[in-house]
Amino acid sequence: MTEHRQKLLIVEDDLDRQKQRKWSYQGFDVFCASNREEALALLREVEPDTKIIVVSGDGTHESALRAISAGAWDVDHKPEDIDALHLIVRPASHVRALEVQKALLQQADSDGALFLGTIRTASPEMVKVAHTIERVAPADISVLLLGASGTGKELLARGLHNASGRRDKPFVAINCGAIPENLLESELFGHEKGAFTGAIKTTEGKIELAHGGTLFLDEVGDIPLALQVKLLRFLQERNIERIGGRKAIPVDVRIVCATHRNLSKMISDQTFRDDLYYRLAEVTVNIPPLAARTGDAILLAKHFVSKFAREMNPTVKGLSTGALAAIDAWNWPGNVRELENRVKRAVIMAEGAFVTADDLDLGDGDAEDLQLNLKATREAADRKAIIRAVARTEGNISSAAKLLGISRPTLYDLIKQYDLHV
Repeated sequence: MTEHRQKLLIVEDDLDRQKQRKWSYQGFDVFCASNREEALALLREVEPDTKIIVVSGDGTHESALRAISAGAWDVDHKPEDIDALHLIVRPASHVRALEVQKALLQQADSDGALFLGTIRTASPEMVKVAHTIERVAPADISVLLLGASGTGKELLARGLHNASGRRDKPFVAINCGAIPENLLESELFGHEKGAFTGAIKTTEGKIELAHGGTLFLDEVGDIPLALQVKLLRFLQERNIERIGGRKAIPVDVRIVCATHRNLSKMISDQTFRDDLYYRLAEVTVNIPPLAARTGDAILLAKHFVSKFAREMNPTVKGLSTGALAAIDAWNWPGNVRELENRVKRAVIMAEGAFVTADDLDLGDGDAEDLQLNLKATREAADRKAIIRAVARTEGNISSAAKLLGISRPTLYDLIKQYDLHV
């Protein structure tokens, strides 16, 4: 998956200065315009997020005030210092990225979903996943979601369906690992009346029920080899035969599947067909575990506390400082599912207005390996504190700086120094 780069539009009538500035901003996707008309055309074409920085030959205080009043983010004066200009552009770019995340937060539905109508997140890692799914949703291709149990694979599959042209048709999900092997074929393909003992009526399978829409095959790695052959034939021919039937039934369905298993190893072990894999994995999306989603554990915990308090214990108003620290430090081996279950239990058990670390029944997550290098120790502590502060304030840099006891410019400098994507 490619790194998402910020877009930068430079409006400069001097072509040599254009080239110089474009070269100096190698971390951005840079677009150049020579005049107002070209700039407006580029804005319409590439739609860059806009923070306007004015570099003017008029160094008067009044001109700077006019530019700021007209909506400019900042003003610099010619001849500009490229290094100094970097200190204006990069924070502006970072703030814009945070504003985009905040806009996602404000688009939350009643269940707190932030994108695709399903997943609540503010982490750059999951935003990348969202961008990928939003890009592939309109294309009628098979998608494979890879991730550990509890990472939200079915929610993402539903989000993909809702963002596709099939959104008004059925979304049918089946957990292939939860159905006994001798019943799974009937569940998928259906059966005719009298096909086997107990088949008292003709029953449509999940594939047929999903006609026109999306079929989500969860834990696809658990499908037995013999059934993999029949599934492959369906994917190639796009028609099915019910068990006990002889009539080919055409089915128009999009396949989205998911697994926590290592399918590459299963192919090597000859327990999963490589030809089926390539049919199912036209696009593969890797979903990071909760521990790798910067700030999401706290964001989700706050959401779950609010949700379960309304339903089960209205006296609970939030999470204590100790609970936030414990959530931050825990590795979450069970991912979002574990977090949700722990918070649910904690809300029920809480005796005060705030859920505590004891209510969550979390161990001491602050114990870390001793580092003897003081510089490395300080840097690690700085990184951890900054990430936690930004997560707890849900991306508000000013609030995060106050929480850390430093100024906003100092926090920006530290974010840049440590190359943090918060």
